[in-house]
Amino acid sequence: MKHMLLASVAALSFAVTGAAVNAADVTLNLSNEYSATSIHGVGDARFASLVAEKTGGSVEVVVHYGGALGYKSADHFDAVGEGALEIADTYGGALGGIDPLFLISSLPFFVTTVEEAELLYKVAEPEFKKVFEDNDQILLYASPWPPSGIWARDPKNSTNALAGLKIRTYDKNGTTALNELGAAAVRLSWADVVPSISTGAIDAVLTSAEGGVSGSFWEHFDTFTEIYNYAIPLNFVHISKDTFDNLSAEQQAAVLEAAAETRDQNWAAIPDRLAATYGQLAENKVSVVTSDDDTYRTALQAAGKAALNDWLETTGARGQALIDAFNAAKAQ
Repeated sequence: MKHMLLASVAALSFAVTGAAVNAADVTLNLSNEYSATSIHGVGDARFASLVAEKTGGSVEVVVHYGGALGYKSADHFDAVGEGALEIADTYGGALGGIDPLFLISSLPFFVTTVEEAELLYKVAEPEFKKVFEDNDQILLYASPWPPSGIWARDPKNSTNALAGLKIRTYDKNGTTALNELGAAAVRLSWADVVPSISTGAIDAVLTSAEGGVSGSFWEHFDTFTEIYNYAIPLNFVHISKDTFDNLSAEQQAAVLEAAAETRDQNWAAIPDRLAATYGQLAENKVSVVTSDDDTYRTALQAAGKAALNDWLETTGARGQALIDAFNAAKAQ
């Protein structure tokens, strides 16, 4: 019913605007499960502002943060594909059930710098675009989260500290890797994290320092453990193809231009976001913990390898081709 209602609203909006060539004063809803202050929330606001500027105000993107429209990231793909929602900003792990190739960006310890993460995305982008195109959608851009770590009540910088730990992960890769290390890992959507902490269902959260700040995790935890830049996962912003096709040629060009500028700015923002995030950790008396334990590093890398092998079993030749292409590009 919710999908049908939003689809009717979207259809009515375009009926009022008339033919595509004369499209004007179009309102597009963008759903994001994360908060307005998150790195992707800020990016969405930037995108909306650029679209308004470049279309002379004829296209308005209204961003709905914190799952306000009732959608989690796991709902976005179908909602946009069915036309119930015009645009969504979706965490890549939630798209792993659509196509496991989307999990490449969160393979544990596969990339350890933002530069490597961006190179991996450029290698995989044609495959991502095809999946969206095959499902009546257009990929506008993708951008990264800062490196993931572990939020908890005490340091998690040894294998012993992970044993039996009830920890939230954000996708299959994380569940595989952390269970390999003896944790009791469970995959949860972002919207379910704080309620699960509050009820004691989980004792730790795998996410970035940034993610914890946007969720005010210091209300529950006082430690963030860095784990060797575990992963730098991506969010994808995608639009309904029917919605895009109903825009005029000038509006389409403006939306794509705004998307490209937002993408570039989001990638470039990581260093400054990290500096600001760590300042907020200090202000809220969150301890940042690291480890120089070679045994721990070796165990983490072995767990990452187990997740990679599991992913390759699922993706087969397509996955191996992307891994090979990335390694070749990195070697240049």
